[in-house]
Amino acid sequence: MTPGGPDRSGHNGRMSREFPIGLTPPDWLVRNLQPHRAPLNWPAMVRAALAMALPLAIGLAAGQPTYGALASMGALSGVISDTADAYRMRILNIAVPQLFGAVGITVGSLVYGQGWYAVAAVTAVALLSGMISTIGAVSSVSGLLLLLNAVVGAGLPLPGPWWLPAALTAGGGLLVLVLALLAWPLRAGVPERASVAAAYRTVADLLAACGDPDRYVTTRFDVTQSLNQAYDLVLAHRARHHGRSRELTRLLAQLNAITPVVEAAPAVHLTGRPLPPEVPEAVRHLAEAIETGYTGPIPLPPLPTTTETTRAVAHALRHTAGVVTSPDVDPRGIDDRLGRPAALSIRTARAARNVVLSANSWSYGLRLAVCIGIAQALVSLVPVPRSYWVALTITFVLKPDFGSVFSRALLRALGTVAGLVIAAAVLAEVPPGWWDVPAMLLLAPLIPALTPRGYGYQTAAITPVILLLSDILNHKGTALLFPRLLDSLMGCAIALIAGYLLWPESWHTRVGDRLADAVADTAAYVEAAFGQDTDPAARARMRRRLYRDLSAIRTEFQRALTEPPPTGRRAAAWWPLVVAVERIVDATTAARVRVRHGAPPPSPAEISQVTLQLRELSEGVREAETLVSVRTDLTGPPGSVLEPLRQEVAAARAIASPH
Repeated sequence: MTPGGPDRSGHNGRMSREFPIGLTPPDWLVRNLQPHRAPLNWPAMVRAALAMALPLAIGLAAGQPTYGALASMGALSGVISDTADAYRMRILNIAVPQLFGAVGITVGSLVYGQGWYAVAAVTAVALLSGMISTIGAVSSVSGLLLLLNAVVGAGLPLPGPWWLPAALTAGGGLLVLVLALLAWPLRAGVPERASVAAAYRTVADLLAACGDPDRYVTTRFDVTQSLNQAYDLVLAHRARHHGRSRELTRLLAQLNAITPVVEAAPAVHLTGRPLPPEVPEAVRHLAEAIETGYTGPIPLPPLPTTTETTRAVAHALRHTAGVVTSPDVDPRGIDDRLGRPAALSIRTARAARNVVLSANSWSYGLRLAVCIGIAQALVSLVPVPRSYWVALTITFVLKPDFGSVFSRALLRALGTVAGLVIAAAVLAEVPPGWWDVPAMLLLAPLIPALTPRGYGYQTAAITPVILLLSDILNHKGTALLFPRLLDSLMGCAIALIAGYLLWPESWHTRVGDRLADAVADTAAYVEAAFGQDTDPAARARMRRRLYRDLSAIRTEFQRALTEPPPTGRRAAAWWPLVVAVERIVDATTAARVRVRHGAPPPSPAEISQVTLQLRELSEGVREAETLVSVRTDLTGPPGSVLEPLRQEVAAARAIASPH
């Protein structure tokens, strides 16, 4: 269970001790308001200051401050997208969304002031934006900028011919990319190598946590996250340099080599006895060797080989050290270990087909289109002084892939209030003109500084920046403040009512079905783990995919816990089942490791009994609304390697039998 997670009653004991009885805030509210810890990213803060202040200075020097404001607005979108560590990934994360943003602002500016045409155009863009946002991280940001810029273009009078706003905003975004790439020749290390080394260090932490239930669960989640990041980074780069980069071939081999160590960890943990501290320390030495490129000998601690578990750890360490310190890596078979990404054209075609045929993409696209259509109609058709800020708010709030819609609406409202306080001081005290440049130099770095803390903090940082740029475009000063607050609250209300309450996401679609699929995949993994005909590489891919899916489910549960009842209460009630399924996968991996290192294999009857129970559990989870305890008897020969697995399956069935 992660720190701050619920106990079995769904309450956080730490917070209840800090507040008197009767004044304890709701658990979901505490989770929403609690800031995340993150170090300050000074390079990103410097880039934000330069990228957003420089266009303003150039525009003022050229006598065209509105042009500078538009370029700074584009730089703002580039700052929001500037989240990758690897320089090659920054090109994708920043450049690709700018193209979509240019299309969006062009469409919006062409229908500015056109009544129903503006409503229809922005609503259609919202549908497309919502659908493409379901593809992946880059497409999600691209869809966001497509809609965001369309809303701005349809809501503000933009200067120049139709093509100029697109050129200025895209240029501002690309300025962020140029500033990011200037440090490429001076980079301290290769991001892919640092990512692989970081994965090794989290594995070392996992070995150190063996035998400690609380630390082990949390660290195992960190291992999954770090491996996901490392594989995504290395394989994405390798897809463009297949067979031509010895460095990436070596890194992928080193990343694959840690797999036996990861698989041995559950077996050690189930023994209840910690490893000697020299074992995780040896893995940390391997991480340092990866980061520095060292290929010399690394001493490994002596381990007794009297049990299957200690033999597994010793064998895994020798194998991993051999790959890490070997100066030459045979590229044959490396790609087959976890699979190399398909060509870009194939992946694009698959993504397009999935978007068109996916019920999830249509559901989200239609939900976003309905909300944006209501907001744009309110702005374009109803004779009240409302602005583009209503639809702008919905664009940011209604992003389920960024977190809970309810939580984002709440944090958006609170963050806007905080941001308006800052904006009021800036607009009241800073004279228009050249003083806007130092003001932007101070405000822009707050965005990358506060964004990792949470969405409310990001909103508080972005709001004064957008209002300062809006003031340069329409010269309304502090008169903007109260209308923008009212617009934000209206946007949050529309998103909550038309995009959340009237379109309730099914618990089963969001969590239950995904968890049921993971349980069914676990049953298939049990069969593959002890099958004689299963390819080892296929088994490794199955295990990695299963742990990745469980990591995504855990993240979705964490989001659900930030919502008010009944969703938050139900998430707290189901949380023990998520932990139980993770323990089942661990027990399966541990049993497989023991068999591979000398334990007697289980009989087909034992395997069939366990998989039958898991498939029944999967169906129960898929159909259940509430969960009750039901006893499940699983029998087998005493001392069987599957005994811990049977215990975990029985515990899960006791939690998750349908009622």
